[in-house]
Amino acid sequence: MKRKYKILLNYIVGPILFVALSYVIYRRVQNQENLHQSWDTILSSLKGPQQWKFWLVVALSLVNWGIEGRKWQVLVAPVQEISLFKAFKAVLSGLALSLFVPNRVGEYVGRILYMDEGNRLRSIALTLVGSVSQLIVTLLAGIGGLIYLRLNILDTDTQLVGLSIFWFDGLLYAVIVGTILLLLVYFKLSRITALVERIPFVSKYAFFIQKVETFHWKELTRVLSLSIGRFAVFTIQYLLLLQVFQVNIGWIEGWWMVSVLFLVLAIVPTIPMAELGVRGQASLQLFGLLSTNTVGIIATAAGIWGINLILPSLAGSLFILGIKLFKK
Repeated sequence: MKRKYKILLNYIVGPILFVALSYVIYRRVQNQENLHQSWDTILSSLKGPQQWKFWLVVALSLVNWGIEGRKWQVLVAPVQEISLFKAFKAVLSGLALSLFVPNRVGEYVGRILYMDEGNRLRSIALTLVGSVSQLIVTLLAGIGGLIYLRLNILDTDTQLVGLSIFWFDGLLYAVIVGTILLLLVYFKLSRITALVERIPFVSKYAFFIQKVETFHWKELTRVLSLSIGRFAVFTIQYLLLLQVFQVNIGWIEGWWMVSVLFLVLAIVPTIPMAELGVRGQASLQLFGLLSTNTVGIIATAAGIWGINLILPSLAGSLFILGIKLFKK
């Protein structure tokens, strides 16, 4: 590519993306229902005795995305060694770009921009391994949550709206079967990749996926452990924020409810503009079984959305300003 075009892309695209992302974030916040009520609730909570928990949740957001950055650093190591800080910036930049597309597909685009030109497409398959590991943890925790719901909360009188006990049991069994299959695929990735590469129309693109063969059970277990750590962090964030907004739910039942909530968010396709609405509705359905504090439940969903998505996305959009897509 000619030098002048590289300069154009390096120094023009970044600022344009920053402006576009900032506008999208602004519109997302402005278009949310009950925005002023949720904002007033958040402000009042910052002045109360529980305010330290709120700031702890904010601090844990750095831990959350820091773990994700470390996981991505480990994943792309077979292709390119990068620093933890660079991996952290890549994760937040991907989060910012994910505002444009369903189910955060933009995360992949944002991350690969931090790889060298020849390694970008090769890193996509490695990044996907990390997403699968996080999904496995979410599914496993969700199964525990569904079982807890079924045994301790749901009965003929207490049911989720639109989901009878029969269909709830069917969902539970389906998730269990799907998780078992996904686990088998995950820990056999090396062998499966080698087999896929032998398919005629795939073999000519094998270059993009062959590094997945380097992942054996030790590396995959390491990645899975980081995913477990991240899941624990954002579950604790949710439980702390529930306490801040005076949603009185015990830690054990709260843990399993949050696990089911994240399961729902993982399996229900959403577009970014509607994600908070899905979070709010799912939260009301689940936590409404244990608490009548509707405002607190909605404020918690909005708070987690803002702390774990909007604020990091703003930081990511700033990092995008410094991206050079091509070397001169």
